[in-house]
Amino acid sequence: EAAYDNEQVPYYNAFLKNASLVCKDWSFIAQRLLFRNVCLTTQTAYIAFQEAVDRATSRGCMLGDAVVRMKVVLDQNQPYRLSHKSFARAVSFCPNLYELNVAVYGEGAPGLDIVGAPDASRMKRTMPAFDQRTLALLRSGPKISALQFSNWSDNSTSLLQLLDVWPSLVSLDVSGTTPQLPEESVEPFPCALRELRTNFQTTPSVEFMRWLLHNSTGSLRVLDLAREPTPEVLEYLVSEHASTLESLALPSCGTHESAAAVLRCTELRELKIESAWAAPMLYKSLPHGLQHLALGVDADTPLAPIVQAIKRSHDLRAITMQVWHGGEQHPQLAAVKIACGVKGVELRQTNDVPEFRAITVRIIAFSSARAYGLRNAS
Repeated sequence: EAAYDNEQVPYYNAFLKNASLVCKDWSFIAQRLLFRNVCLTTQTAYIAFQEAVDRATSRGCMLGDAVVRMKVVLDQNQPYRLSHKSFARAVSFCPNLYELNVAVYGEGAPGLDIVGAPDASRMKRTMPAFDQRTLALLRSGPKISALQFSNWSDNSTSLLQLLDVWPSLVSLDVSGTTPQLPEESVEPFPCALRELRTNFQTTPSVEFMRWLLHNSTGSLRVLDLAREPTPEVLEYLVSEHASTLESLALPSCGTHESAAAVLRCTELRELKIESAWAAPMLYKSLPHGLQHLALGVDADTPLAPIVQAIKRSHDLRAITMQVWHGGEQHPQLAAVKIACGVKGVELRQTNDVPEFRAITVRIIAFSSARAYGLRNAS
Protein backbone atom coordinates (compact mmCIF):
# COMPACT_ATOMS: atom_id res chain seq x y z
CA GLU A 1 0.00 0.00 0.00
CA ALA A 2 2.91 2.36 0.75
CA ALA A 3 4.40 1.64 -2.69
CA TYR A 4 1.09 2.36 -4.41
CA ASP A 5 0.51 5.68 -2.62
CA ASN A 6 4.06 6.98 -3.04
CA GLU A 7 4.46 8.61 -6.46
CA GLN A 8 8.25 8.49 -6.09
CA VAL A 9 8.36 4.68 -6.07
CA PRO A 10 9.09 3.53 -9.66
CA TYR A 11 7.58 0.50 -11.29
CA TYR A 12 5.02 -0.09 -8.55
CA ASN A 13 3.06 -2.36 -10.90
CA ALA A 14 6.00 -4.76 -11.18
CA PHE A 15 6.49 -4.58 -7.41
CA LEU A 16 2.84 -5.40 -6.73
CA LYS A 17 2.88 -8.28 -9.21
CA ASN A 18 5.87 -9.76 -7.36
CA ALA A 19 4.20 -9.11 -4.00
CA SER A 20 1.12 -11.02 -5.11
CA LEU A 21 3.26 -14.16 -5.42
CA VAL A 22 4.56 -14.11 -1.83
CA CYS A 23 1.55 -15.56 -0.01
CA LYS A 24 -2.26 -15.56 -0.06
CA ASP A 25 -2.58 -12.58 2.28
CA TRP A 26 -0.22 -10.46 0.19
CA SER A 27 -1.85 -11.66 -3.02
CA PHE A 28 -5.26 -10.41 -1.90
CA ILE A 29 -3.96 -6.91 -1.08
CA ALA A 30 -1.63 -6.63 -4.08
CA GLN A 31 -4.23 -7.69 -6.63
CA ARG A 32 -6.79 -5.30 -5.21
CA LEU A 33 -4.27 -2.45 -5.56
CA LEU A 34 -3.30 -3.52 -9.08
CA PHE A 35 -6.93 -3.48 -10.18
CA ARG A 36 -7.47 0.11 -9.07
CA ASN A 37 -6.04 1.15 -12.42
CA VAL A 38 -6.91 -0.96 -15.48
CA CYS A 39 -5.71 -0.49 -19.07
CA LEU A 40 -7.41 -2.32 -21.96
CA THR A 41 -6.00 -1.97 -25.47
CA THR A 42 -6.97 -5.23 -27.22
CA GLN A 43 -9.76 -7.77 -27.31
CA THR A 44 -7.38 -10.29 -25.72
CA ALA A 45 -6.87 -7.99 -22.73
CA TYR A 46 -10.64 -7.53 -22.44
CA ILE A 47 -11.28 -11.30 -22.36
CA ALA A 48 -8.72 -11.75 -19.56
CA PHE A 49 -10.24 -8.83 -17.65
CA GLN A 50 -13.77 -10.20 -18.07
CA GLU A 51 -12.70 -13.53 -16.58
CA ALA A 52 -10.88 -11.85 -13.68
CA VAL A 53 -13.86 -9.71 -12.61
CA ASP A 54 -16.52 -12.41 -13.04
CA ARG A 55 -19.16 -11.37 -10.51
CA ALA A 56 -20.24 -14.98 -10.06
CA THR A 57 -17.21 -15.40 -7.76
CA SER A 58 -16.24 -13.56 -4.59
CA ARG A 59 -12.77 -12.87 -6.00
CA GLY A 60 -14.28 -11.47 -9.20
CA CYS A 61 -16.56 -9.16 -7.20
CA MET A 62 -13.59 -7.99 -5.12
CA LEU A 63 -11.47 -7.20 -8.18
CA GLY A 64 -14.32 -5.56 -10.09
CA ASP A 65 -15.20 -3.39 -7.09
CA ALA A 66 -11.54 -2.35 -6.77
CA VAL A 67 -11.42 -0.67 -10.21
CA VAL A 68 -11.71 3.10 -9.90
CA ARG A 69 -9.75 4.18 -13.00
CA MET A 70 -9.80 2.67 -16.47
CA LYS A 71 -8.01 3.49 -19.70
CA VAL A 72 -9.19 2.02 -23.01
CA VAL A 73 -7.73 2.35 -26.50
CA LEU A 74 -10.07 2.00 -29.48
CA ASP A 75 -7.69 1.70 -32.43
CA GLN A 76 -9.16 0.83 -35.81
CA ASN A 77 -5.69 -0.10 -37.09
CA GLN A 78 -5.14 -2.98 -34.64
CA PRO A 79 -5.86 -6.48 -36.04
CA TYR A 80 -7.44 -7.65 -32.77
CA ARG A 81 -8.69 -4.32 -31.59
CA LEU A 82 -10.95 -3.70 -28.63
CA SER A 83 -14.51 -3.40 -29.90
CA HIS A 84 -16.93 -0.67 -28.87
CA LYS A 85 -19.23 -3.24 -27.30
CA SER A 86 -16.42 -4.81 -25.25
CA PHE A 87 -15.37 -1.36 -24.08
CA ALA A 88 -18.89 -0.70 -22.81
CA ARG A 89 -19.10 -4.09 -21.12
CA ALA A 90 -15.77 -3.57 -19.39
CA VAL A 91 -17.07 -0.30 -17.94
CA SER A 92 -20.26 -1.99 -16.75
CA PHE A 93 -18.24 -4.59 -14.80
CA CYS A 94 -16.85 -1.91 -12.45
CA PRO A 95 -19.50 -0.37 -10.17
CA ASN A 96 -17.03 1.93 -8.39
CA LEU A 97 -15.36 3.29 -11.53
CA TYR A 98 -15.20 7.08 -11.45
CA GLU A 99 -12.39 8.01 -13.87
CA LEU A 100 -12.38 6.87 -17.51
CA ASN A 101 -9.73 7.56 -20.16
CA VAL A 102 -10.75 6.81 -23.77
CA ALA A 103 -8.31 7.14 -26.68
CA VAL A 104 -9.73 6.80 -30.21
CA TYR A 105 -7.63 6.18 -33.34
CA GLY A 106 -9.29 6.13 -36.74
CA GLU A 107 -8.41 3.71 -39.54
CA GLY A 108 -5.86 4.92 -42.06
CA ALA A 109 -6.21 4.18 -45.74
CA PRO A 110 -4.08 1.22 -46.95
CA GLY A 111 -0.48 2.31 -47.36
CA LEU A 112 -1.18 5.85 -46.15
CA ASP A 113 -1.21 5.37 -42.38
CA ILE A 114 2.41 6.35 -41.74
CA VAL A 115 3.84 6.31 -38.23
CA GLY A 116 4.88 9.83 -37.26
CA ALA A 117 2.61 11.50 -39.81
CA PRO A 118 1.59 15.09 -38.99
CA ASP A 119 -1.42 15.54 -36.75
CA ALA A 120 -3.46 16.95 -39.63
CA SER A 121 -3.14 13.65 -41.48
CA ARG A 122 -4.06 11.63 -38.42
CA MET A 123 -7.28 13.62 -38.09
CA LYS A 124 -8.51 12.34 -41.46
CA ARG A 125 -8.65 8.70 -40.37
CA THR A 126 -12.13 7.24 -40.18
CA MET A 127 -13.79 5.98 -37.02
CA PRO A 128 -17.45 4.92 -36.71
CA ALA A 129 -19.63 6.59 -34.10
CA PHE A 130 -20.77 4.62 -31.06
CA ASP A 131 -23.93 2.63 -31.82
CA GLN A 132 -27.04 2.75 -29.64
CA ARG A 133 -26.34 -0.62 -28.02
CA THR A 134 -22.92 0.54 -26.85
CA LEU A 135 -24.38 3.77 -25.50
CA ALA A 136 -27.13 1.86 -23.68
CA LEU A 137 -24.53 -0.40 -22.02
CA LEU A 138 -22.54 2.62 -20.90
CA ARG A 139 -25.65 4.26 -19.45
CA SER A 140 -26.40 1.12 -17.45
CA GLY A 141 -22.96 1.18 -15.84
CA PRO A 142 -21.36 3.37 -13.17
CA LYS A 143 -21.82 7.13 -13.00
CA ILE A 144 -18.47 8.43 -14.19
CA SER A 145 -17.15 11.58 -12.50
CA ALA A 146 -14.01 12.21 -14.62
CA LEU A 147 -13.65 11.65 -18.37
CA GLN A 148 -10.50 11.95 -20.49
CA PHE A 149 -11.18 11.67 -24.20
CA SER A 150 -8.49 11.78 -26.89
CA ASN A 151 -9.80 11.67 -30.45
CA TRP A 152 -7.42 11.01 -33.36
CA SER A 153 -9.96 10.50 -36.10
CA ASP A 154 -12.33 12.40 -38.36
CA ASN A 155 -15.30 11.64 -36.10
CA SER A 156 -16.36 14.84 -34.35
CA THR A 157 -19.52 13.36 -32.78
CA SER A 158 -18.06 10.70 -30.44
CA LEU A 159 -17.32 13.22 -27.71
CA LEU A 160 -20.88 14.55 -27.76
CA GLN A 161 -22.19 10.97 -27.56
CA LEU A 162 -20.14 10.22 -24.45
CA LEU A 163 -21.02 13.51 -22.82
CA ASP A 164 -24.68 12.64 -23.27
CA VAL A 165 -24.15 9.35 -21.38
CA TRP A 166 -22.80 10.82 -18.14
CA PRO A 167 -24.59 13.87 -16.71
CA SER A 168 -22.59 13.08 -13.55
CA LEU A 169 -19.28 14.46 -14.90
CA VAL A 170 -17.38 17.01 -12.85
CA SER A 171 -14.01 16.71 -14.63
CA LEU A 172 -13.42 16.72 -18.40
CA ASP A 173 -10.12 16.43 -20.29
CA VAL A 174 -10.46 16.44 -24.09
CA SER A 175 -7.86 16.53 -26.88
CA GLY A 176 -7.41 15.90 -30.59
CA THR A 177 -10.13 16.60 -33.13
CA THR A 178 -12.07 19.78 -32.43
CA PRO A 179 -15.70 18.84 -31.73
CA GLN A 180 -18.48 20.41 -33.74
CA LEU A 181 -22.01 21.10 -32.60
CA PRO A 182 -24.70 19.69 -34.91
CA GLU A 183 -26.42 22.21 -37.13
CA GLU A 184 -29.73 21.72 -35.38
CA SER A 185 -30.08 23.34 -31.97
CA VAL A 186 -29.18 21.13 -29.01
CA GLU A 187 -29.77 21.50 -25.30
CA PRO A 188 -26.74 22.81 -23.35
CA PHE A 189 -24.44 20.23 -21.79
CA PRO A 190 -26.13 19.47 -18.43
CA CYS A 191 -23.05 18.92 -16.26
CA ALA A 192 -21.72 21.46 -13.79
CA LEU A 193 -17.98 20.97 -14.38
CA ARG A 194 -15.31 21.70 -11.79
CA GLU A 195 -12.39 20.94 -14.13
CA LEU A 196 -11.88 21.46 -17.86
CA ARG A 197 -8.70 20.70 -19.77
CA THR A 198 -8.48 21.01 -23.56
CA ASN A 199 -5.82 20.31 -26.17
CA PHE A 200 -7.68 20.59 -29.47
CA GLN A 201 -5.87 20.94 -32.78
CA THR A 202 -7.78 24.14 -33.45
CA THR A 203 -9.58 26.40 -31.01
CA PRO A 204 -13.25 25.47 -30.67
CA SER A 205 -15.85 28.10 -31.37
CA VAL A 206 -17.27 30.38 -28.72
CA GLU A 207 -20.62 28.70 -29.40
CA PHE A 208 -19.20 25.27 -28.49
CA MET A 209 -17.59 26.56 -25.29
CA ARG A 210 -20.81 28.30 -24.34
CA TRP A 211 -22.72 25.05 -24.95
CA LEU A 212 -20.20 23.01 -22.94
CA LEU A 213 -19.98 25.36 -19.95
CA HIS A 214 -23.54 26.67 -19.86
CA ASN A 215 -24.25 24.96 -16.53
CA SER A 216 -20.73 25.40 -15.12
CA THR A 217 -21.06 29.05 -14.20
CA GLY A 218 -20.39 29.12 -10.48
CA SER A 219 -18.79 25.64 -10.38
CA LEU A 220 -15.71 25.77 -12.68
CA ARG A 221 -12.52 25.81 -10.60
CA VAL A 222 -9.83 24.45 -12.95
CA LEU A 223 -9.23 25.59 -16.55
CA ASP A 224 -6.24 24.21 -18.49
CA LEU A 225 -5.85 25.27 -22.13
CA ALA A 226 -2.89 23.57 -23.84
CA ARG A 227 -3.39 25.52 -27.10
CA GLU A 228 -3.64 29.27 -27.49
CA PRO A 229 -7.30 30.35 -27.34
CA THR A 230 -8.62 33.02 -29.66
CA PRO A 231 -9.18 36.41 -28.02
CA GLU A 232 -12.94 35.84 -28.34
CA VAL A 233 -12.82 32.47 -26.54
CA LEU A 234 -10.55 33.81 -23.80
CA GLU A 235 -12.82 36.80 -23.27
CA TYR A 236 -15.86 34.53 -22.99
CA LEU A 237 -14.16 32.19 -20.51
CA VAL A 238 -12.97 35.03 -18.30
CA SER A 239 -16.21 36.97 -18.41
CA GLU A 240 -18.21 33.91 -17.33
CA HIS A 241 -15.83 32.12 -14.94
CA ALA A 242 -13.21 34.56 -13.60
CA SER A 243 -14.87 34.79 -10.19
CA THR A 244 -14.66 31.03 -9.50
CA LEU A 245 -11.42 29.89 -11.17
CA GLU A 246 -8.78 28.68 -8.73
CA SER A 247 -6.36 27.14 -11.25
CA LEU A 248 -5.57 28.49 -14.72
CA ALA A 249 -3.08 27.11 -17.27
CA LEU A 250 -2.27 28.85 -20.57
CA PRO A 251 0.47 28.15 -23.12
CA SER A 252 1.43 31.84 -23.16
CA CYS A 253 0.37 35.22 -21.90
CA GLY A 254 2.44 37.66 -23.88
CA THR A 255 -0.05 40.40 -24.75
CA HIS A 256 -1.48 43.18 -22.64
CA GLU A 257 -4.99 41.89 -23.36
CA SER A 258 -4.30 38.30 -22.25
CA ALA A 259 -2.52 39.49 -19.10
CA ALA A 260 -5.45 41.76 -18.27
CA ALA A 261 -7.80 38.81 -18.75
CA VAL A 262 -5.78 36.63 -16.35
CA LEU A 263 -5.67 39.35 -13.72
CA ARG A 264 -9.47 39.41 -13.67
CA CYS A 265 -9.30 35.91 -12.14
CA THR A 266 -8.85 37.20 -8.59
CA GLU A 267 -9.46 33.87 -6.82
CA LEU A 268 -6.56 31.99 -8.45
CA ARG A 269 -4.55 29.62 -6.26
CA GLU A 270 -2.47 28.31 -9.17
CA LEU A 271 -1.27 29.91 -12.41
CA LYS A 272 0.68 28.17 -15.17
CA ILE A 273 2.28 29.97 -18.13
CA GLU A 274 4.40 27.54 -20.17
CA SER A 275 6.00 30.10 -22.48
CA ALA A 276 9.27 31.72 -21.49
CA TRP A 277 7.77 35.15 -22.13
CA ALA A 278 4.82 36.73 -20.34
CA ALA A 279 3.72 40.35 -20.18
CA PRO A 280 5.59 41.91 -17.19
CA MET A 281 2.38 43.51 -15.92
CA LEU A 282 1.10 40.00 -15.14
CA TYR A 283 3.58 39.43 -12.32
CA LYS A 284 3.14 42.90 -10.84
CA SER A 285 -0.46 42.22 -9.81
CA LEU A 286 -0.75 38.50 -9.12
CA PRO A 287 -3.76 37.43 -7.03
CA HIS A 288 -3.01 37.68 -3.31
CA GLY A 289 -4.06 34.09 -2.62
CA LEU A 290 -1.80 32.51 -5.28
CA GLN A 291 -0.08 29.40 -3.90
CA HIS A 292 1.60 27.86 -6.95
CA LEU A 293 3.18 29.64 -9.92
CA ALA A 294 4.47 27.62 -12.89
CA LEU A 295 6.34 29.39 -15.70
CA GLY A 296 8.82 28.90 -18.52
CA VAL A 297 12.30 30.40 -18.35
CA ASP A 298 14.92 30.92 -21.07
CA ALA A 299 17.99 33.12 -21.31
CA ASP A 300 15.92 36.25 -22.05
CA THR A 301 13.04 35.85 -19.60
CA PRO A 302 12.64 38.92 -17.35
CA LEU A 303 13.00 37.42 -13.87
CA ALA A 304 13.08 40.65 -11.87
CA PRO A 305 9.24 40.82 -11.78
CA ILE A 306 9.21 37.20 -10.56
CA VAL A 307 11.62 38.01 -7.74
CA GLN A 308 9.49 40.97 -6.69
CA ALA A 309 6.33 38.88 -6.85
CA ILE A 310 7.92 36.29 -4.54
CA LYS A 311 8.93 38.99 -2.07
CA ARG A 312 5.43 40.50 -2.03
CA SER A 313 3.61 37.17 -1.72
CA HIS A 314 1.91 35.97 1.44
CA ASP A 315 0.45 32.62 0.38
CA LEU A 316 2.91 31.44 -2.31
CA ARG A 317 4.11 27.92 -1.52
CA ALA A 318 5.75 26.63 -4.70
CA ILE A 319 7.25 27.78 -8.00
CA THR A 320 7.78 25.38 -10.88
CA MET A 321 10.14 26.43 -13.68
CA GLN A 322 10.30 24.88 -17.14
CA VAL A 323 13.88 25.76 -18.10
CA TRP A 324 14.12 26.18 -21.85
CA HIS A 325 17.41 26.22 -23.79
CA GLY A 326 19.80 28.71 -22.20
CA GLY A 327 17.61 29.29 -19.17
CA GLU A 328 19.93 27.37 -16.86
CA GLN A 329 22.53 30.15 -17.36
CA HIS A 330 20.14 33.00 -16.59
CA PRO A 331 22.03 35.55 -14.43
CA GLN A 332 18.98 36.22 -12.22
CA LEU A 333 18.22 32.59 -11.45
CA ALA A 334 20.23 32.82 -8.23
CA ALA A 335 18.10 35.78 -7.13
CA VAL A 336 14.96 33.67 -7.61
CA LYS A 337 16.45 30.89 -5.49
CA ILE A 338 17.39 33.32 -2.74
CA ALA A 339 13.94 34.93 -2.74
CA CYS A 340 12.31 31.50 -2.52
CA GLY A 341 14.61 30.49 0.33
CA VAL A 342 13.86 33.63 2.32
CA LYS A 343 10.10 33.26 1.90
CA GLY A 344 10.06 29.48 2.40
CA VAL A 345 8.79 28.85 -1.14
CA GLU A 346 9.58 25.46 -2.70
CA LEU A 347 11.37 25.86 -6.05
CA ARG A 348 11.13 23.10 -8.67
CA GLN A 349 13.10 23.12 -11.92
CA THR A 350 12.87 20.85 -14.95
CA ASN A 351 13.87 20.92 -18.61
CA ASP A 352 11.44 18.16 -19.53
CA VAL A 353 8.10 19.51 -20.78
CA PRO A 354 6.03 16.38 -19.98
CA GLU A 355 7.47 16.39 -16.46
CA PHE A 356 6.66 20.10 -16.09
CA ARG A 357 3.08 19.49 -17.16
CA ALA A 358 2.74 16.42 -14.95
CA ILE A 359 3.90 18.29 -11.85
CA THR A 360 1.33 20.98 -12.46
CA VAL A 361 -1.43 18.53 -13.33
CA ARG A 362 -0.80 16.51 -10.16
CA ILE A 363 -1.13 19.63 -8.03
CA ILE A 364 -4.34 20.65 -9.80
CA ALA A 365 -5.77 17.13 -9.64
CA PHE A 366 -5.05 16.71 -5.94
CA SER A 367 -6.65 20.03 -5.00
CA SER A 368 -9.72 19.47 -7.14
CA ALA A 369 -10.14 15.80 -6.20
CA ARG A 370 -10.07 16.74 -2.55
CA ALA A 371 -12.68 19.40 -3.25
CA TYR A 372 -15.23 16.97 -4.66
CA GLY A 373 -14.45 14.06 -2.39
CA LEU A 374 -12.53 11.70 -4.68
CA ARG A 375 -9.24 11.61 -2.79
CA ASN A 376 -10.32 8.81 -0.46
CA ALA A 377 -11.60 6.77 -3.39
CA SER A 378 -8.23 7.06 -5.15
